[in-house]
Amino acid sequence: MSVIEITPAELMERKNAGPINLIDVRTAVEFQEMHISFANLVPLDTLIPKLVEEKFKGTDPVYVVCRSGSRGKKACETLLASGCANVFNIQGGTLACAQAGLPITHGKKVMSLERQVRIAAGFLVALGSLLGFFVDPRLGFLSTFVGCGLMFAGVTDTCGMGMMLAKMPWNRIANNPSCSLPKTTTNHS
Repeated sequence: MSVIEITPAELMERKNAGPINLIDVRTAVEFQEMHISFANLVPLDTLIPKLVEEKFKGTDPVYVVCRSGSRGKKACETLLASGCANVFNIQGGTLACAQAGLPITHGKKVMSLERQVRIAAGFLVALGSLLGFFVDPRLGFLSTFVGCGLMFAGVTDTCGMGMMLAKMPWNRIANNPSCSLPKTTTNHS
């Protein structure tokens, strides 16, 4: 079964018709910075389909949003594979929803995960090049390794560096070590 996508305008129409189940699968820090006001936080790396199904009664539609749509699609695929049939991904993610005028809650500004990945990859490529040139030519393989990782990320739409950086302390919310569904979600119906 393929992922069904709806636009931010369609999401708002459904919200205006009654309460909906919207989960935001970004990291807790990204959610804290900016999120759709009626979204529930369920980070992709802690997504447990059975808990989502139990919380949202299994048959109710579940709408999924991330920053721009990619992680949302992955979350929808996970939910569909586990038997949740009524799942929708929001096209363009939170950024598109903000542009479409949906109610957004803003918090503290943070550096996006995507930007952190670009900085880390650039640093490692430069470091590998410099070490390979000045210390030992074999160390230039660090740049090759990072380049191959970036190609893999592009082909599979899975970024290992991003997943690793998401677990770093600066990407966690203080006094919130766990991001399990029952503890971090709030229903903004």
